[in-house]
Amino acid sequence: MAWQERISVNPAVRSGKPCIKGTRITVYDVLEYLAGGMTEDQVLSDFPDLTREDIRAALAFAAARERRLANSVA
Repeated sequence: MAWQERISVNPAVRSGKPCIKGTRITVYDVLEYLAGGMTEDQVLSDFPDLTREDIRAALAFAAARERRLANSVA
């Protein structure tokens, strides 16, 4: 599954920040929790609307963004 199936950008939701579709949870939020040391299970427990696939999509989105940035600099 591609991250595009789970991540949306809507100017009317969270000021257009990339969010998990159907929620107001941003990709940034998910990444921040993981970077802060929360496990996937803890994130899922705190946010029952999320799935493991949503977390993976957030990681894939971040990787794709980094790839684009790296390619634009090169």
